[in-house]
Amino acid sequence: MSVETAAAVAERFRELYGTEPEGVWAAPGRVNLIGEHTDYNDGFVMPFALPHTAVAAVSRRTDGVLRLHSRDVEGGVAELRVDALEPESDRAWTAYPSGVVWALRAAGHAVTGADVHLASTVPAGAGLSSSAALEVVVALALNDLYELGLKGWQLARLCQRAENVYVGAPVGIMDQTASACCAAGHALFLDTRDLSQRQIPFDLAAEGMRLLVVDTRVKHSHSEGEYGKRRAGCEKGAALLGVDALRDVAYDDLDTALDRLGDEEEVRRLVRHVVTEDRRVERVVALLESGRTRAIGPLLTEGHASLRDDFRISCPELDLVVDTALAAGALGARMTGGGFGGSAIVLAEATDVEPVTKAVVEAFAAAGLTAPRVFEAVPAAGARRLR
Repeated sequence: MSVETAAAVAERFRELYGTEPEGVWAAPGRVNLIGEHTDYNDGFVMPFALPHTAVAAVSRRTDGVLRLHSRDVEGGVAELRVDALEPESDRAWTAYPSGVVWALRAAGHAVTGADVHLASTVPAGAGLSSSAALEVVVALALNDLYELGLKGWQLARLCQRAENVYVGAPVGIMDQTASACCAAGHALFLDTRDLSQRQIPFDLAAEGMRLLVVDTRVKHSHSEGEYGKRRAGCEKGAALLGVDALRDVAYDDLDTALDRLGDEEEVRRLVRHVVTEDRRVERVVALLESGRTRAIGPLLTEGHASLRDDFRISCPELDLVVDTALAAGALGARMTGGGFGGSAIVLAEATDVEPVTKAVVEAFAAAGLTAPRVFEAVPAAGARRLR
């Protein structure tokens, strides 16, 4: 995030509220390299932060008033009372920052109000965690201003609670933790059960490769039923197998577990995806740490097939990206994010980026689809104070 952008957000804050902000903060969106729909099953994930960020200029208030404004949404300043915030009472964009205030207060933190101006470069609805970035940037700002002393993983937990309970979206912990805790030049190997973390060096350019993000421009919303159905199905599978979460089903015992599920075909598919996806995360970590980065490509592609066929959350546009990229010489490709639209990632040799991109764009044009947005993903820093 440039100094110029931080200054512009601060200047707009002054125009809106008539005073200088007490600070400016940034929190990034994320790409998930591998480990999809495993986070709410206590499993493993491996995201990294994007350069795209939500930026917030913020000041404290002592009168119980929360004022919110976004550069990216039409309309004026929204004014709320912090003691009147109620879960699932807000269906607008303001639910994300106000949900964070609610979660902080519900946890016993004396947040007495704030003036907030937000601006984000994280594409909304693209599966790149635009909502988590909004939550985390507000949480970090309030944590600093009110001197709450919370760590990144604690802020992530509170932001997840805001989205689960206040917004009403049954998301896992990955997106918020990635935004709060990722490090530049690294992917974050995260155990979502205990939130233990390991930063894994991930510098594709040094090895002659690139990771492309292809935003299909097909929008999705986690709070619209299908995501919740998958989560409920996973919880049913864990209950039928007598485990706390699907994380507890060992990969070597998968066939036995599937047999025990009998004719619960939908649950069988969900269980198979989660258990094999956890295994893929562990294999990707091992390959990266042993310097065999190119070998992760087939695992990405294998993960997409599992999300498409077992979890059934892909869509024709995502499949078109993956199939076209692989045919054009990509090392691996898969959908990323919650599914039902959003983005795919493509691992390719640097010399193949141009032909792979051209093939995908032409395939969308031939299918009569809106042109996708394609950009290179470079691991960036997590949430931080800018000024």
